[in-house]
Amino acid sequence: MWGDEAVTYRLAQRELYQLWETAQQVDLVHALYYAVMHLVFDVFGAGLLPLRLPSVLAMAAATAGVGLLGLHLAGPRAGITAGFVFALLPQVQKYAQEGRSYAMVCALIAWASYALVVSSSRRGRWRWTVYGFAMLLACLLHEFAVLALAAHGVTVIVSRPPRAVLRAWSVTAAGVVAGLFPLAIVSAGQSEQVSWIGEPVRPYPWLAAVMVGLVCTRAPLRSQGTVRLTALAVPLLLLPGALLLTISLVKPIFVDRYVLFGDIGLALLLGAFLEYVHRLPRYSWTVYVAVPAALVALVPLSSSLRAPQSRSNDATAIGAAVRAEGRLGDGLLYLSSQQRTLTAANPEDTRLLVDIALARDPVASNTLAGVERPAPEIAARMKQFDRIIVVRAAGIHAPGDPRERAKRDTLRRHFRAQTTNEVNGVRVTLYTRNAAPTLCARHQWAAQKRCGQ
Repeated sequence: MWGDEAVTYRLAQRELYQLWETAQQVDLVHALYYAVMHLVFDVFGAGLLPLRLPSVLAMAAATAGVGLLGLHLAGPRAGITAGFVFALLPQVQKYAQEGRSYAMVCALIAWASYALVVSSSRRGRWRWTVYGFAMLLACLLHEFAVLALAAHGVTVIVSRPPRAVLRAWSVTAAGVVAGLFPLAIVSAGQSEQVSWIGEPVRPYPWLAAVMVGLVCTRAPLRSQGTVRLTALAVPLLLLPGALLLTISLVKPIFVDRYVLFGDIGLALLLGAFLEYVHRLPRYSWTVYVAVPAALVALVPLSSSLRAPQSRSNDATAIGAAVRAEGRLGDGLLYLSSQQRTLTAANPEDTRLLVDIALARDPVASNTLAGVERPAPEIAARMKQFDRIIVVRAAGIHAPGDPRERAKRDTLRRHFRAQTTNEVNGVRVTLYTRNAAPTLCARHQWAAQKRCGQ
C-alpha cells in the first residue's frame, strides 16, 4: 500500500460528515471517491482487498466497454482484440490494482464513449441521458475526466453527424460542465494539492502510446456506423495528454494517471490494426506470431508492476521500519509534515511513539496530515527526547516553512544520526541526543571561540 492508497484507506474510514468537512479544506477532487470507498468499507470491512477490489472490477468493466466499442466500430474480431489489448496494457494493469479513482474514471469514460457512439446513430433521449450521467460521474470522481468530454467534442465535429445529434451532444456536454463547475471553482482554492508536481510526471508512457496509435492510423482501418473508429480513438488518446502537457509549460500539471483513459483510444487503434493485418493473406500469419511474442515480453513487466518497487513509496514498509526502530516513548518527527500520511496505513506502527510536532491529529483537524505546533514549541519539545525517529521523503523539502527549518536546525545542533533505513524513496533515521559537554570541554570551546577558531 503506497502513500496515496494509505490516504484512501484512512479517509474512507471516517464518517461521512467528517469526509465532507475534510473535503472543504483539502482533496475535494477525490471526495466522491472517498465516499464510495466509505460505503465499500461499511459493507465489507476495511482491508487491502476491499480497498483494491473496486478498481479491479472497474477496470474489468472498462475492458468490456472497450471490447464493445471495437465490436460496434470495426467488427467482432477487432472488438475482441481491442478488449484483449486494453487489459494487457501496462498502465491499465498498474492502476487496476490501486485503491484510487482512476480505474473507475476509465470505466465510466469507456461506457460513456459507447453511449456516445450508439446515440450518434440511433434516436433516443435516454441514451444521451446515460452518456451525460456517466461523464458527469467520471468528472466528479476526478476533474480531469472533463478532458475526455473535450475529446468527444472533436469526435462529434469530425464525424459530421446530423444537426440533431450535434445539438443533443452540445446540450448534454453543457449539462456536464454545469454540474462540474461548482466542484472546479471550490477545488481551485486547493491547488496546493498538486504543488508537488515540479515537472511532467511519467510522460513517456503516454508519448509512446501516442506514437504507436498514430502508426496504426496509417493503415486503412475498417470502420462501420456513423462514427469512425479513428474519429473516436485518436482524440481520446491524443487530446487530453496534449492539453495537460501544454498547460504544464506554464504550471506543471501532467501526471500519467490523470489521462489513463487515453489507453481506451490506443486499444481501439491496436485492435483495429491487428484485425486489418489479419485480413491480409500475405501477412495474416504475423498476428499469430506477434501476439504470443508480445505476451511473453509483457511477463517481466507485468510481474514488476505487482512489486512494491513499482510505486514511488511503500507506506506499509515505511510503517514497519518505524515500528522496528522505535521504543516505547521515543519521539517521532516528519520532514515534512505531509509525510505523516506515509505511516497512516497501520496506526499500530506508531502507537508507542510520541509525535513531537503534532498539535491536532488528522481526524480532529479534518485534514490529511494533521496540524503541527509552532516552530519554537517543536524545537523545545524535541530537546526533551533522547531518541527521535525521523521520516523523510527523498527529494521533498519545504525550506520556507519555519517549522521544518526548526526541525532541521534542532536535529543538526543537538542530535546525531545513528542508523538510517532506506525504504523505497523514504529514509527512516534514528537520531540520538548529543552527550552533554564536560566542564573542561566547555572551557575549551569558550577558549576556541575567543581565539576565533
